[in-house]
Amino acid sequence: MDILKQLVQEFSLKPWQVENTVKLIDDGNTIPFIARYRKEATGSLDDQLLREMSDRLTYLRNLEEQKEKVIASITEQELMTEEIMQAIENAKTMTELDDIYRPFRPKRKTRASVAKAKGLQPLADRILEQNKADDPFELAKEYINDEVETAEDALQGARDIIAEAISDNAEDRKLLRYALRSNGIITTSGAEEELGVYEMYKEYSEPVKSIARHRVLAINRGEKEGFLKVGIDFDKTIATDILKGRHCEGVSKSTDEVITAIEDAFTRLIFPSIEREIRNELTDSANESSIKVFSENTRNLLMQPPVKGRVTIGLDPGYRTGCKVAVVSETGKVLDTGVIYPAPPHSKIDEAKKIIKTLVKKHDVKMFAIGNGTASHETEVFAAEVIKELDCGITYMVVSEAGASVYSASKLAAEEFPQFDVSLRSAVSIARRLQDPLAELVKIDPKAIGVGQYQHDMPQKELGAALDGVVEDCVNSVGVDLNTASPQLLSRVAGVSSAVAKNIVKFREENGEFTSRSQLNKVSKLGPKAFEQCAGFLRVAESSNVLDNTAVHPESYKAAKELLKICKVSDEDVRSGNIAPITLKIKVEGTSALAAELGIGEPTLKDIVSELSKPGRDPRDELPQPMLRSDVMGIEDLKAGMELKGTVRNVIDFGAFVDVGVHQDGLVHISQITNRYIKHPSDVLKVGDIVTVWVLDVDVKRNRISLTMKEPKNK
Repeated sequence: MDILKQLVQEFSLKPWQVENTVKLIDDGNTIPFIARYRKEATGSLDDQLLREMSDRLTYLRNLEEQKEKVIASITEQELMTEEIMQAIENAKTMTELDDIYRPFRPKRKTRASVAKAKGLQPLADRILEQNKADDPFELAKEYINDEVETAEDALQGARDIIAEAISDNAEDRKLLRYALRSNGIITTSGAEEELGVYEMYKEYSEPVKSIARHRVLAINRGEKEGFLKVGIDFDKTIATDILKGRHCEGVSKSTDEVITAIEDAFTRLIFPSIEREIRNELTDSANESSIKVFSENTRNLLMQPPVKGRVTIGLDPGYRTGCKVAVVSETGKVLDTGVIYPAPPHSKIDEAKKIIKTLVKKHDVKMFAIGNGTASHETEVFAAEVIKELDCGITYMVVSEAGASVYSASKLAAEEFPQFDVSLRSAVSIARRLQDPLAELVKIDPKAIGVGQYQHDMPQKELGAALDGVVEDCVNSVGVDLNTASPQLLSRVAGVSSAVAKNIVKFREENGEFTSRSQLNKVSKLGPKAFEQCAGFLRVAESSNVLDNTAVHPESYKAAKELLKICKVSDEDVRSGNIAPITLKIKVEGTSALAAELGIGEPTLKDIVSELSKPGRDPRDELPQPMLRSDVMGIEDLKAGMELKGTVRNVIDFGAFVDVGVHQDGLVHISQITNRYIKHPSDVLKVGDIVTVWVLDVDVKRNRISLTMKEPKNK
């Protein structure tokens, strides 16, 4: 297989794009670096496509490696033919290759191997010829000996050999696999009397070819937990007709024996194997889809706009142990901590109000961040009352606590806040999540953030790799302040390992703030390759070189400075955003001509101009700000038809969950998102979107809210 040609076809790209990209990957460049600083080489491919290509490249190379092993094994057995070699070379998937190799793979003891050992292979071959003149029973008598007692025993052995040969036939399996995918029916039944959340699957069936991916995962979990029995129903006659058409010639007594072997081959050998394969395929497809949804949700969550410049009180709600309080400065520094008891069983509301009001006035607090865990609603009601009584423009937001407890109990949190107990660390994390979601959430295993579905059922290695890629892409697209970033944030920068991240912080502590990017070259273990990969993603606002506070890579500084010189734009002009002469020159001369004059590519020139227009910019600032509240509602306040504003918290296969400010997220089913057909909710919605919804139904007892985004006709 020509892997490069294969990638060109699969990704619909030009050969030079694929060749350059593969070379860049093989040379050890990171995906963020390639996406941002090698646009001329790749044709401006984005990070997500580059990751998909990198994964596919690995798969195809593994396939080629496996082909070499299969060829070596078959050749060693002296069974290689031109036909087999051609089939191996043409195999496009591991499954196809496995089918080809199946007859040659060393087997454990089988009924067919036992029959072969008894010398019954010639009988099986003779029966397969299906000569009309042959009587299989009479032929079988010739094979009676000490090991084969009767003619029927000989016939059974021959049928076993034929059945295994058919089972091992790659083309047979390919055709039957297709038939099972097209006509099979997934069926489930209850394995227990009480099925709980799996009640709908008590007696359930759905075609293999159309079963929804989230239902595959639900069924798998129900089976794993012992509540369901799952299988695939398939009309056996479809399979036997296919195999008869391939192996039966005319009508004879031998043909009858072949048909009996065919039925045995399908029932005993082929169907159980292909059933497992199909279910594994369904699971793999569902896992892949869910990982993509989880990844996209995580990306959108991490890229939520920070709420900058506001002192924030983080509230980690609790009943018996009280509500933990942490006051955090505009830059994330902890200013004060404490514990209040506004919820049962203590209900020390007046005392709690006094403490919070004192903290607000002492630190000029502008915002409350409230965790959404236990006692969250009571704490939200309490906070709303305090805000109303203070009447000074304070707002609040309920923040997801997902992963906060994991972080607060981690070694990392203990190193960061050795003076605080676990619960107070959670309060700090909750406040910081509102101030800068990305900087705080990188400290947590992405799998613990909880913005997907069935994440605990996913293959954890693949899920972890995908989410790590998302975090890396987000961090590098935003950029990192070299003088304030934590080791955890720095370790997500392209080319920076955990050890190097710690060395950067150590260098900062020992030598004071970085005053230029070039100082990175003095950091222990940060070599030329690492510098090349990471430098453009690190910002030094304190540098005298204005380019150090942009995403312009040091390798392009010469061109950028020449551009400023040609257009007579000073560093101060850049800092104030006044680069009109540059845009005017581009308008007059054209991007192509100016890029050629500077000796750089057009994409690089465009990126340089974009960065010069907004040095130190945060791309998240251009997104809609999160919705902050000052009052509170409960689920019991909701009525059908009520119009509300809400924030999308999670997007899944069958809909989206929206926070409408009542502590319980409401579900907008996929059918209620829009009037037009959509394949997936993510076609329309993403985590963090502010949307208008209408209440369809409220079930207070079950704590369920049904919402619609379709405006009522009678409105």
